[in-house]
Amino acid sequence: MTTVAAYAAPAAKAPLERTTIERREVGEHDVLIDIRFAGICHSDIHQATEGWGEAVFPMVPGHEIAGVVSAVGPGVTKFAVGDRVGVGCMVDSCRECENCRAGQEQYCTGGNVMTYNGVGKDGEPTYGGYSEKIVVDEHFVVRIPDGLKLDEAAPLLCAGITLYSPLKQWGAGPGKKVAVLGMGGLGHMGVKIAHALGAEVTVLSQSLRKKEDGLRLGADHYYATSDPKTFEELAGTFDLIVSTVSVALDFNAYLGLLRTGGALVNVGAPEEPVSLNLFSLIGQRKTLAGSMIGGIAETQEMLDFCAAHGLGAEIELIAATEINDAYTRVLGSDVRYRFVIDTATI
Repeated sequence: MTTVAAYAAPAAKAPLERTTIERREVGEHDVLIDIRFAGICHSDIHQATEGWGEAVFPMVPGHEIAGVVSAVGPGVTKFAVGDRVGVGCMVDSCRECENCRAGQEQYCTGGNVMTYNGVGKDGEPTYGGYSEKIVVDEHFVVRIPDGLKLDEAAPLLCAGITLYSPLKQWGAGPGKKVAVLGMGGLGHMGVKIAHALGAEVTVLSQSLRKKEDGLRLGADHYYATSDPKTFEELAGTFDLIVSTVSVALDFNAYLGLLRTGGALVNVGAPEEPVSLNLFSLIGQRKTLAGSMIGGIAETQEMLDFCAAHGLGAEIELIAATEINDAYTRVLGSDVRYRFVIDTATI
């Protein structure tokens, strides 16, 4: 075992503090990564506060990890020392079920092993990217193309793939009208990716406060959902709406913005339950769906796509001592658009 510095939440809702954790020794197919940057995802806050249910403490959050390979196991074939790599939300899965064999490890029927707040096959808790180093099986490591800056690439390992996967799955592209609901850490990447895919992109946000940014990042239109006229004007407009918000919505109102056969796909995960009038779906063969990150192959595809189109995340780089303040600011929607920790400060 190797001792490394990290920032951890000692208990639910407790401020994160500097500590040390143990990383396993590099095994046959393992990659040791010197973490350079770690993004702060709203999921980190949900889990550190047990908003999604009981969690494992002490917790080292972080599943948007970018770094450089510093050692590899003797059986590793995909990576070498010095490679620029990333790790997202998963570090293992059963690899045998139908979904894993199809490259959909995020839907592993046996339960994948999450990068943090999980338990590995060795029975030990997993610790995430708010740390100096991490050891991961090469299957769950992806290559970060040279065309992406490491700090701007880190959020792509969650925010990027979380938007890329449903946009591809539901056919965002030329001739399609796509709305991104929420202009935050997830939403801003949705705008960039949907635009690069060739779709006509609309941002639906609570206010017009970020309109200039939305148009700059690739949106064709920008509307405030706080204005009732928005729902009248846009009724029956969209082929696809991707919701990135983490609060319960009036789904009936948003389903009314879809054309016949359109889909509303949720990637945000509110802590509270939601309600729905099924006639909002039945009337015009609409779909209400969900999507969670992407498989490893699709994550690599996303990184290559983003590099080809110059799509890094819009970030604010912070020191590790600023993590708790950053959490407060995320809850207040006071970040444009992703906090990234410089792990050299840990």
